[in-house]
Amino acid sequence: MPSVVKINVLTVPAEQREVLEKRFASRAGVVESSDGFEWFELLRPVDGTDNYLVYTRWRDEASFQAWMEGPMKQAHQGGGGQPPADRPKPAASASTVWSFEVVQQTGPKNTGA
Repeated sequence: MPSVVKINVLTVPAEQREVLEKRFASRAGVVESSDGFEWFELLRPVDGTDNYLVYTRWRDEASFQAWMEGPMKQAHQGGGGQPPADRPKPAASASTVWSFEVVQQTGPKNTGA
């Protein structure tokens, strides 16, 4: 079964970029211990767009869904239940998730040096 990739496209106004990056940095380690998690990258735009890409790769769709319904949901709700009234507003003004299956991959060639 191929790995699955989820790319969350976040529209982030320039004045919120630092806020978004600090929030991700403060959550370091949250996703890494999730069953089926394989990779994470936060990609900052450099070509004039406001779109950050949050790249995650998972062993399978079930692993991603389990994370979405458990640790991710808790992290975004402050531990469960309703979000606190004093919770800061989102840094992103919009979000879209793209889903892919990995059908081919490669890494650097071992040059034997």
